[in-house]
Amino acid sequence: METIGTWWMWSGFFAIVLVMLAIDLFVVGGGKKHRASFKEAATWSCIWVGVSMLFAGALWWYLDGAMGRDIANEKTLEYITGYLIEKSLAVDNVFVWLILFSFFAIPLELQKRVLILGVLGAIVMRTLMILAGVWLITQFHWLLYVFGVFLLITGIKMWWFADEKPDLNNNPVINWIRRHMNVTSELQGEHFFVIKEEAGKLVRYATPLFLVLILVELTDLIFAVDSIPAIFAITTDPFIVLTSNVFAILGLRAMYFLLADMADRFSLLKYGLAIVLTFIGVKMILIDLIKIPVLASLGVVAAIIATSIVLSLRKDRRLRETDALHGKTKL
Repeated sequence: METIGTWWMWSGFFAIVLVMLAIDLFVVGGGKKHRASFKEAATWSCIWVGVSMLFAGALWWYLDGAMGRDIANEKTLEYITGYLIEKSLAVDNVFVWLILFSFFAIPLELQKRVLILGVLGAIVMRTLMILAGVWLITQFHWLLYVFGVFLLITGIKMWWFADEKPDLNNNPVINWIRRHMNVTSELQGEHFFVIKEEAGKLVRYATPLFLVLILVELTDLIFAVDSIPAIFAITTDPFIVLTSNVFAILGLRAMYFLLADMADRFSLLKYGLAIVLTFIGVKMILIDLIKIPVLASLGVVAAIIATSIVLSLRKDRRLRETDALHGKTKL
């Protein structure tokens, strides 16, 4: 595997990740039940993005001195583009989390533990999948075409089913767990399992919070299958792929609480993400015929996401104005 990453760069990256995880675990809200406010979530979201961009700056500074300006510009652009793609696609993941927590009626102050474990699980899964994916691509170049077709189909499906919500009542995973495990009907605080005495015997019960954790990890896996191939259209350097992915994931919990009360305002974002996946899929299919510069890819992705956000906010504002007007008319 060709990579710019040296042993000390990998070590430094993992050290940063461990420090950031420790901060997220023990500083942001402490170790107790905690309901993050909008201001707190916005502040920490800015901090996570800031740290990610500081890493980009440090990467450019090192590469500029060690390998030259051209390599520094190229690899830093790859990192930023990969980060933007993963961050954008992660928003869809956050929307699914909102649906899960709403379906199981999990209050905000009980969601922290699930989200932390969800982020940790996502980092582990993506690390393994990225390293395996990079190795496979170096051995079988034609897999890039397979990934391209997969992303193209995924983008079309996301557009087609953008307004549909998952039917959790008939979710096969939930039904399987309920058939094979005892599950309590109510939450038991932050506990995933509780012990109850029945007929003189101690019986272990899973709680609804455990069901949510399983579904959160499952959605992380599903979204990783969609998002990881997307960055391979930008670069196959494992250091760039992994660092951009992990930094995008680290701020997910803060992003979740930031969007918790605003999800309905971004109704068109899924369409934008569908276009991004379609664009990247086409780029991968044509990778050996047409070389699209990384800077151009960054511009296209940023423009699509920004446009979908602006159009979503305009649509939301029009709906609110219409509702307000109808309310006044009725009066």
